[in-house]
Amino acid sequence: MKAQKPRAPWKAWFLAFSLLLAAVGLVASDCKAPAANRIVLWHAYRGAEEEAIAQLGARYQAETGTAVEVLAVPFLAYASKLSSAIARDQGPDVFIDAHERLSSYREEGLLARAEAAFPKYDIDRYDSIASTVARDEDGAAWGVPFALKGVALIVNTELMPELPASVEQLVKARNDGVFPLAYESESAYVHAPWLHAFGGAMLGPNDAYGFTGESARRSVAFARGLVSSGVVPNGADGALVKQLFESRKAAAIIAGPGVVSELPPHFPYQVVPLPPLRAAPSRPDPFLTVELLLLTPRTASRPEVSAFARWLASDEAAKLRVRAQVVANNQPWHDDTVVPVAMRAFHEAALRSRPMSTRAAMRATWEPVEQAIRGVMRAAAADDAAIDAILAESRRRFESARPRAVSASPTRGLVALGLGLLLTAIALYRRAKPRFWSGVRASAGAYAYVVYATIAVFVLVVLPLVAGAVMSFFAGPRHQMTYAGLGNYVDILTARGGPLFGYGSFYRTLLVTVAWTIANVALHVTIGLGLALLLSRPLLRAKGVYRTLLIVPWAVPSYVTALAYKGMFHQQFGAVNAILRKVGAEPVAWFSHFSTAFAANVATNVWLGFPFMMVVILGALTNVPKDVLEAADIDGATPWQRFSRITFPLLLPQLVPAVVLGAVWTFNMFNVVFLVSGGEPDNQTDILVSEAYRWAFTRHAQYGYAAAYAVLIFGILWLTSRLSRRWQAEST
Repeated sequence: MKAQKPRAPWKAWFLAFSLLLAAVGLVASDCKAPAANRIVLWHAYRGAEEEAIAQLGARYQAETGTAVEVLAVPFLAYASKLSSAIARDQGPDVFIDAHERLSSYREEGLLARAEAAFPKYDIDRYDSIASTVARDEDGAAWGVPFALKGVALIVNTELMPELPASVEQLVKARNDGVFPLAYESESAYVHAPWLHAFGGAMLGPNDAYGFTGESARRSVAFARGLVSSGVVPNGADGALVKQLFESRKAAAIIAGPGVVSELPPHFPYQVVPLPPLRAAPSRPDPFLTVELLLLTPRTASRPEVSAFARWLASDEAAKLRVRAQVVANNQPWHDDTVVPVAMRAFHEAALRSRPMSTRAAMRATWEPVEQAIRGVMRAAAADDAAIDAILAESRRRFESARPRAVSASPTRGLVALGLGLLLTAIALYRRAKPRFWSGVRASAGAYAYVVYATIAVFVLVVLPLVAGAVMSFFAGPRHQMTYAGLGNYVDILTARGGPLFGYGSFYRTLLVTVAWTIANVALHVTIGLGLALLLSRPLLRAKGVYRTLLIVPWAVPSYVTALAYKGMFHQQFGAVNAILRKVGAEPVAWFSHFSTAFAANVATNVWLGFPFMMVVILGALTNVPKDVLEAADIDGATPWQRFSRITFPLLLPQLVPAVVLGAVWTFNMFNVVFLVSGGEPDNQTDILVSEAYRWAFTRHAQYGYAAAYAVLIFGILWLTSRLSRRWQAEST
């Protein structure tokens, strides 16, 4: 019988290629050519502010017939998503963001002029500070003033009936079991009033680091005194501050309008500007952030977008927004019937605040300043010399994180790339024997079935890897990247000229990462193996219930578990220290020492990771021959001998791939390290992936440097997996 000729796969290939082109075309048409009667607005609001902006979008659409799409983007990813989308002519037509990012956005070419939305005759409609920051030195408008953001003093009028006339009077208002004041004591943003009161600044002239000298020392010494005397809770974040105030455990807090909007009905409170600090020469003025309506370049030719932005900041819209935020429009503040008392107080506090710098270097000060504040707060002793040493170290870190002027000729790189491709082609040609091509032609029909998966893997996996590898050869900001050759790799592998195992060096972080991976994987395997052996016992009842309960930690999203464990390890209010107090032990400052912070991270990740190993081992145990175990039992083997000489050797082939996969996951477990310890103390518990994140998003946005870190991480994991496969092949 004549063999049937396999069907030509060209139809399947043509169909897949057509679908890919169609998908790309649809995405391109949707992004490149937005509908003429559709406006997209991005913001990062939550709660009452999010509801207000959504209602305004719906109202404008109903009144004008223009379709308005309002999209809330998570704050932590807001700037990066904007930069990525707008640079590719995608994303929003209008977006709301803080004024301190205005210069960065302009340098990247992400903004269009906003003269039509904010004409000069509208200047008097807005707060003078807001109008000033919305325009450049030449008077050109780059945004429309929208809202003012800052902090004020929120007082519980039952716990503190008399409003304090000074900070000193506030901290003396003691009440058993109640903190006189609560605020985020380790936040640079909320610490700024004390710094300004003592005459300091976070960023000095010519982008110099400003958190040094007498003013910074006095400000952190004052803040440490508040915490050490029990006036202010130690290490409180925003959620804890809000919880303490709502539960009447704090008489006053320093916070923004968002806290007020979430207070229970009829809660007794009053908002006032921060009172003077008598021990300081100046007023404790907080930072002021002006939020602007910003237009993207693709909206420059669309007058309806400018009209929409001008309407959002108009008198009519401001009257609707004033119940949820401090609007930059002056009109609502003249009408007592529409302005809540609390918002009027926040507006008064905003007028006394100090606008944040718009220079790009300002964003790079947050990390070293907060490290310095935490260092002083957690130091065993904090005299002037110790504080000066901590401040000097924070300045050194700020300076060392500056982008370096790395430039190189691309000729060598192109020659090396060409030689590499040539050698690769020769090697592939030598391996491709005639029998290989005949096998490919014979299996062409089978290959047609996997073309879709091949395209998907290429687009979703291969292309990002190649793009990251290419980016690692460039240095500088994203909009001014220059070819640096191997400069980023040289800087990383030489610790930027510092000690090889000094602060933030690649080798020190690598040691922490390896220790982190070994500790976690060892505990994952040990606990998973023990539980699997227990669950495989034939006489155990309710196995299904136990298995379901033990898989729950794996099913819960890792960031939820990480945040829960972070709260449990809080020094003052955590459940772990509460248990220690119950048994008579001293509470532990978990994130003040490397060993305890590392242990907290490991405990969190072990809880997340042992179910995976348990499930893998349970499946492998079903393949262990029962007759072999029974024969060993008859021969008089002990349980340990049966396990060590029969069960475990038979489990090993299935266990090794699971261990390798678990090691890769743990090596890159960003969520736990970033959310639980945050790298504390002093970034000592950071692993390679969290260090790469900091270079990309907190240290002058050095994407090329971070990409080089990512390539090195990939190389380490690839080499490790290859060695493990070779070891497994040799052992079998």
